[in-house]
Amino acid sequence: MPKEYGRERRVADFIQREFASILHREMKDPRVGMVSVNEVKVSTDLGYADLYVSSLDVQSEEEREELLEVLRGAAGFLRTLIAKRAQMRTTPRLRFHWDRLPEESNRMARLIDAAVASDDARRDDDDEAADDGGGRPKDEDQV
Repeated sequence: MPKEYGRERRVADFIQREFASILHREMKDPRVGMVSVNEVKVSTDLGYADLYVSSLDVQSEEEREELLEVLRGAAGFLRTLIAKRAQMRTTPRLRFHWDRLPEESNRMARLIDAAVASDDARRDDDDEAADDGGGRPKDEDQV
């Protein structure tokens, strides 16, 4: 039976905390700006760590690719800093990916809001039709 909170998850959490700390305190590249590490997935052999990042500073696809290239270029430096803070025999190689979840969640929220507004408008139209007597006439026996 696998552990609920195995080694991969502990290593992923450690890398996420340390990477956020390094970005905040030690990363001097002005192109990096406000980067959020939304998720870290570590392979079962601890050889790779996939870091899913996003940034509020990024507005276009070109800026997104530039940010990922900067992070990929600094991956060795970042891995070395994480290794110095870790008590592991090996440190996973860092692979960076853009996390589309924040963008998708905003899009889904807008779709849900539009659906709710449409339902509310339809319900209001139905209520007005019933108030105008446009509905089915009621029998006096049915109350």
